[in-house]
Amino acid sequence: MGRGDIKTKKGKIFAGSFGKSRPAKAAAKAVAIVEVAEKKKTAKKKA
Repeated sequence: MGRGDIKTKKGKIFAGSFGKSRPAKAAAKAVAIVEVAEKKKTAKKKA
């Protein structure tokens, strides 16, 4: 469970890869954009 273990976050950082234990930032931004869009839709419906 260290730098050689590709299944851990530390191992992903060492290998320079992404996955479930170390998701890429682009994926997190995409989810945030979708949430903001949904909030805007519900706000328009209430008004």
